[in-house]
Amino acid sequence: MYRFLLTPRWWGINLFLLLSIPFCIFMGSWQLGRFEDRVQDHRTAAEQVSEAGREAPRPLGELLPVNKATSGKPVTATGRYGKQLLVPGRKLDGAQGFYVLTLLRTDSGRALPVVRGWVAGAADPAKAPAPPGGEVTVTGALQASETPGNNGVTAQGGLPAGQTAAISAASLVNLVPYDVYDAWVTLEKADAEMKAVPAAAPPDTGLDLKAFQNLGYTAEWFAFVGFVIFMWFRLLRREIEFARDAELGLVPDEEPVAADAAAR
Repeated sequence: MYRFLLTPRWWGINLFLLLSIPFCIFMGSWQLGRFEDRVQDHRTAAEQVSEAGREAPRPLGELLPVNKATSGKPVTATGRYGKQLLVPGRKLDGAQGFYVLTLLRTDSGRALPVVRGWVAGAADPAKAPAPPGGEVTVTGALQASETPGNNGVTAQGGLPAGQTAAISAASLVNLVPYDVYDAWVTLEKADAEMKAVPAAAPPDTGLDLKAFQNLGYTAEWFAFVGFVIFMWFRLLRREIEFARDAELGLVPDEEPVAADAAAR
């Protein structure tokens, strides 16, 4: 009754089963590993941000370019404040408001975006305190440039003059008349009546949608393993039933697949 297992068709079915199961297990394990890596990055980033406050500030040039290791580190820079912009749609402690972003022109000839603080309500230049005059030295947390879709940042289009959606050199290149560092700083102590903006975790280290997509893919790959095994047993049972019916003369002695094709 089980002689059909030696036919070429069943050799192909069995080979597919033997290859697909370990492949699905490998892919599921890989996706699970990606999720665990993101969880670990999230924990490491949180620890890094908490420990950064106990470190001594270092000159800006020593921490560039910004990466996962330097993001959130205390940094110091000296220069003169220049053009000021507003960054709308930013939440702090559950409230909606905007960042006050001022460009610090350094001796290098490039400008460093500095978030001097957060103000509640809709973005309004009248609510943004003017920056201090003369040469200033700022101390704050170094941050990586933002991109649309990261940290809730939206596209630049549609904003009024004097506002920017993302804090990055790419977004500011057409808004300010000088070169900008591909990084920014949030002050340790906010200027005037504004609230200080806490340092954010480095990009791609949070438990965002991508992380849970990896977890979902893990479940899918392991579900595929069960589906493949289920289909193999279903085909086997169908073949056995067909062979029994053929022995009893209830159906023509032919392959089930051929019979199905003829029925279609």
